[in-house]
Amino acid sequence: MAGFFYSLCALTAALCALLQLRAFHRSGYRLLLWGGVCFAGLALNNGLLVVDKLILGADIDLFTYRLVVALASVVVLLYGLIWDAD
Repeated sequence: MAGFFYSLCALTAALCALLQLRAFHRSGYRLLLWGGVCFAGLALNNGLLVVDKLILGADIDLFTYRLVVALASVVVLLYGLIWDAD
């Protein structure tokens, strides 16, 4: 059952990224770009969680990689909020 929720979180984050990047393409508002890139990274993070917990099991631990991806995603959003907001 946990795998279903992990996958649902990954799909939700990917959908948010898609919608924000599509809105950026239409409007050109750069904060949508940073939010879309952040959500794309979070979708990747959740995808790595699915791979880590369901496919690899206890053999290989992707915890550090998941943390690095999540940190990079939030740093991108933080950059956009601080230095690129109009």
